Amino acid sequence: IAMGLMGQDFLTSISASAATITGVGPGLGDVGPAGNYAGLPQAAKLMLCLNMLLGRLEIFTILVILTPLFWRK
Repeated sequence: IAMGLMGQDFLTSISASAATITGVGPGLGDVGPAGNYAGLPQAAKLMLCLNMLLGRLEIFTILVILTPLFWRK
């Protein structure tokens, strides 16, 4: 949704988000095999970088670290 609000089309938004959170490489649309992420706005690149971190660190690991029960043990 955030990528769409930044002016990207639906295909580019969904595929760029999915590609960065899973780490599979190129997406579809503007970020496809013949394109790259250079044409995206800076805010979109920052958001996709955070997606990459969440994908690499596993979302559930981050959620566990943020729970108080984890720190009590």
